[in-house]
Amino acid sequence: MRTFLFELLEGLSIAVRAVSVHKLRATLTTLGIIIGITSVTAMVTVINGLERKFDEDMADLGVDVLYVEKWPWFGGPGFKWWEYVNRPRITADLVPAIEKRSRYAQAVAPVAETRRSVRAAGQTLTGVNIEASTPDYEKIHIVRIADGRFYNEFDNRTANNVAIVGAQVAEMLFPAQNPLGKEIRVGGHPFQIVGIMERKGTGQDGNSVDNQVKIPFNTFKNFFGASYRSVSIRVKVGSADQLLAAQDELTGILRAARRLDALEEDDFVINQQQTLREQIAPVKTAIYSVGIFLTALSLLVGGIGVMNIMFVSVKERTKEIGIRKAVGARRRAILTQFLIEAIIVCLIGGAIAIALSVGLTALISMVMPAVLSGGAVLLAIGMCVAIGLLFGLAPAWSAAKSEPIDALRYE
Repeated sequence: MRTFLFELLEGLSIAVRAVSVHKLRATLTTLGIIIGITSVTAMVTVINGLERKFDEDMADLGVDVLYVEKWPWFGGPGFKWWEYVNRPRITADLVPAIEKRSRYAQAVAPVAETRRSVRAAGQTLTGVNIEASTPDYEKIHIVRIADGRFYNEFDNRTANNVAIVGAQVAEMLFPAQNPLGKEIRVGGHPFQIVGIMERKGTGQDGNSVDNQVKIPFNTFKNFFGASYRSVSIRVKVGSADQLLAAQDELTGILRAARRLDALEEDDFVINQQQTLREQIAPVKTAIYSVGIFLTALSLLVGGIGVMNIMFVSVKERTKEIGIRKAVGARRRAILTQFLIEAIIVCLIGGAIAIALSVGLTALISMVMPAVLSGGAVLLAIGMCVAIGLLFGLAPAWSAAKSEPIDALRYE
């Protein structure tokens, strides 16, 4: 064991000296590895960023929330939209039936949406998302309030004209003052701002709570009741493990409430976030497949370059190899020396690639979510070591099996 460690340290020392003599050659040799490692880290960085953003959005949606709606979230190929368009709309009248009969529902809230102009202090924002619900909405979804409060049961029962505005709406309408307590006009109707939401950014669906105004459900019905065709009923279940049982129970409750007989199909759909995960899975697979193919191609070219330069290095140092073997160096020592050299060459390329990836991640982050994790860095280092071992083995073996006499006579 001591002999092996000595050979390892000696091989490392010789390999470092050999690489340091030809720094530029070693760097240029690893160009393919630099491109490959940069590609794979960029791919992992983007996917990690998207997954983190997706998980944040899913946390806001709720992993234990069911959505009773008229339309399924995704149709896919062959989607028969005409079968859904004629369905009766989902109304808030179903909420009491669910609250009374469901054993799994912890909270139930109707959610209605429309788009209206919002005006204040001479400024007008068009196409702002207006979302209305009951106070139970806070029990179902995460609502981050930066200042002020959420609407309460009194606001909803009395249909008060109160509003919670997104960060972007607040900044656009009141750029130099605190919007709390100020009046805005939503679709021409006056509202008092009682809360301001934290900045969230754009979600996976392209929408953002930053460009949103939340109002009580009964207030929405008074002002915009005739303009919406269907609501979404959100049902929070006790735990994610109960989703399947809760969905079956909810189906029975809704069928009874809508007076459907045994032969009639459901005229509603129960959506959940698992549907979103299933839809995004093929996209992730496609990104990984393309990325892996391009990365493998670049690493193959880089590996061949490393193999080529290692054969050149072995040829240039044939006499040195002969001298080492003549004074007692074993095949294992020579093999280890050149394998270490190949790994060092690859690690140089990996280090450059990781440095480039850090800068690339900063640029990507300006456009879309991107996270360079420690796992991605370790993956890059591991790939460099693997390439060095794989493509450095043939040159190292040719050096190890050379005969001392032939090597000493080499000019």
